[in-house]
Formats: sequence, C-alpha cells, structure tokens
Amino acid sequence: MKDFIPQETIEQRIFLIRNQKVMIDKDIAELYGVETKHLNRQVKRNIQRFPEEFMLQITMEERNQLVTICHRFKTMKHSSSLPYAFTEHGVAMLASVLKSDRAVKISISIIKAFVKLREMLSTHKELAHKLAQLEGKIGKHDEEIKLIFDAIRQLMEPPAPKKKGKIGF
Repeated sequence: MKDFIPQETIEQRIFLIRNQKVMIDKDIAELYGVETKHLNRQVKRNIQRFPEEFMLQITMEERNQLVTICHRFKTMKHSSSLPYAFTEHGVAMLASVLKSDRAVKISISIIKAFVKLREMLSTHKELAHKLAQLEGKIGKHDEEIKLIFDAIRQLMEPPAPKKKGKIGF
C-alpha cells in the first residue's frame, strides 16, 4: 500500500464508540501495512503509553454492531479476542511504538482526519444553534401574524344588525 492515503478513506474508518471518535486496530494495521497481531503485540509491550483516553477494548456488543454495519469486519465475527479502538491520541502514540516512517506518515494523515471531523462537528453545532434561534423567532412571528389575521377577520365581518327600537309610545 502506498504512503499517501486519501483523507476520505481515513474518515470512513473513524467510528463513534462510547462518545469518542476512534479507529479500530484492524483498520489502523491495514493503513500502516502491518498485521493486526503485530500492532496489538507492540501495544501490549508498551501498555503504559496507552491510558484509557488513548485506547479502549470494545465489548462483544460493540464488536457485533461493527460487524453488522461494516462488511470489512466480518472476519472479526468469530474471533475469540475483542479488538482495540484507538482515539486520536492513541493513533499518535502508535506511531512512536511502531517506529517506522510509514507509521509516522500515516499517523499524521489520520490525525488530520480526526481534526477535520472535529471542525465539521463544531460547524454543525453552530448551525444547529442558529437554526434553533431562527425557529424560535419564526414561532413568535407566527403567533403575531395569527393575531393580525384574527383582527383583520373581525374587521371584515359585517356589523351585526342593530335592533331598532319602536318609534313612539
């Protein structure tokens, strides 16, 4: 595999697990051009470099969900071991553990993808907030317009005929 990997390819391999954006060990190993077991062996040898916020082991249920949504994980379905998931910081640490030029280059690309996704998420949050503000304003205007229409309808109604009193006694 070549050293340059399109950003979209990397972004498609980032998942949201336990409210964290992560990449699965199998995908990272493939991008780095190493076997998954070699990557995991290096992680276990250097476990002190991978605290909880850098790496997590996914549960059986999470693995089954991954297998369901991604065909490339179908081989994990019958595996006895549960895969690891690495956060942005974990990916950066992997480059230092694997100690290859390719790992460093790919890690830089992966981190750029994480940053891009974070920026996109931030933009979407701002847009959602502005939309909520507009909806509130429109809702208020709708009530005011309804009141105006009600007043116009009342003015358009012909006046009720007045009873004329009898003239005389």
